[in-house]
Amino acid sequence: MNLSTPLQRSLGLFLLILLLILCMCLSVLMGYTNTGIHTVINAVSHFNGSNEQIVVRTVRIPRALIATAIGSSLAISGLLLQALTKNPLASPDIIGFNAGASFFIVIGLMLFSINSLQGFTWLAFLGAAFSGIIVYLLASAGRDGLTPMKLTLAGAAIAAMFASLTQGLLVLDEQALEQMLFWLSGSVQGRDLSLLQAVLPYLVGATAVSLFLGGKLNTLAMGEEVALGLGQRTGTVKLITAVVTILLAGGAVAVAGPIGFVGIIIPQLARFVIGNDYRWLIPYSGVLGAVLLLLADIGARYVIMPEEVPVGIMTAILGTPFFIYIARRKGEVL
Repeated sequence: MNLSTPLQRSLGLFLLILLLILCMCLSVLMGYTNTGIHTVINAVSHFNGSNEQIVVRTVRIPRALIATAIGSSLAISGLLLQALTKNPLASPDIIGFNAGASFFIVIGLMLFSINSLQGFTWLAFLGAAFSGIIVYLLASAGRDGLTPMKLTLAGAAIAAMFASLTQGLLVLDEQALEQMLFWLSGSVQGRDLSLLQAVLPYLVGATAVSLFLGGKLNTLAMGEEVALGLGQRTGTVKLITAVVTILLAGGAVAVAGPIGFVGIIIPQLARFVIGNDYRWLIPYSGVLGAVLLLLADIGARYVIMPEEVPVGIMTAILGTPFFIYIARRKGEVL
């Protein structure tokens, strides 16, 4: 399947947006507490304080909005990271951005008693940036310079290191462990809308900038020398792309914890639908990422009802076989 004409791609994007709206509605309607469409409408327009309406206003609607924003951010950050590294297996969780952001948040909470929303946000940004810098330096060392294989290996090593350090620190502090354990599994359950509001300006701004990067990334994909020959400032484009990726990945981790595989699954699916034009890949990935996380979150409510599975576990179940398939299919790229 490949939508090749602008009209086909525009129509496809429109249909995906309708699907996203449908998934958001299903996210508000479905769950352990029975709610109908009239309950949802009345909860918004004629709130009477009933238990069902409280669930809709304080749990379901914020949860749908958070899943939409986080899914879109993770998908776009994964796509940009793949464009930047020319590695089809690159994503914020594989390269180590998520693990670095999580580690910095745990450090801030345990050692500096930082527990404010704004503090978590900046710690996540710093952790993602720090992890990215270390991975880049490690992957660039040696005679061969930066290669997709070295980048993947360095990212996996740094991600494992930060994950181990995070777990080690939490073992030493039972109170912090209880506070952070569910967050570290990756979830949109129980997240207050204020968490999203704290990072929303960064997510919206980074997404807007990414939409303007599409043409630049198309040129960069033709090769460094070709891009330079066409007058592109490749260093500037790469720097802006890296900053946007860090903002999207760090902001997502600050709200929902480290949710994996969305940044791998969605860019590949978007390429299957519309090819390699980043002007379309970016908006398609954003919408598809939101749809995937919404559906995964809905499924997480029913696996062991009345309890819920963290959505990060659901995306891992979906993403692991997909990751193996992509690794085998595109092994020659690495």
